[in-house]
Amino acid sequence: MIERCRLIEFPQKGDDRGHLVIVEGNQDIPFDIKRVFYIYGSDKDVIRGKHANYNTEFVLINVAGTSKVRVDDGTNEKEFSLDRPHMGIYLPRMLWKDMYAFSEDSVLLVLASEHYDEKEYIRDYAEYMAIMKKRECLKGEL
Repeated sequence: MIERCRLIEFPQKGDDRGHLVIVEGNQDIPFDIKRVFYIYGSDKDVIRGKHANYNTEFVLINVAGTSKVRVDDGTNEKEFSLDRPHMGIYLPRMLWKDMYAFSEDSVLLVLASEHYDEKEYIRDYAEYMAIMKKRECLKGEL
């Protein structure tokens, strides 16, 4: 599952006035955008996220500053650095995610495939690991 995480480079247009970055749902990213939020003012030692989602897919873009994203599928772990405003990371559903190492000027834009629903969040890592282990066992029985 972790192999589905990938960096996405978004189209840019620019001239002497500056740059314009374009992100369109179901074109530049693999889902329809239903929710947008952003994280800013986080201290460099703060870890955000610390959850997985049953249904929601995400694209994370540091539109200002930098941050890091660590993803975990219960078996493998991968780290990404977000340091360019025209690059994002696609995160499929059921991945544990941690965002951290925020620069002082970091603004992390998050595009989500679903509206907010607290019931679809897994916020306990041990619970997440148990769910992923059970899924892996079920795959082996098929």
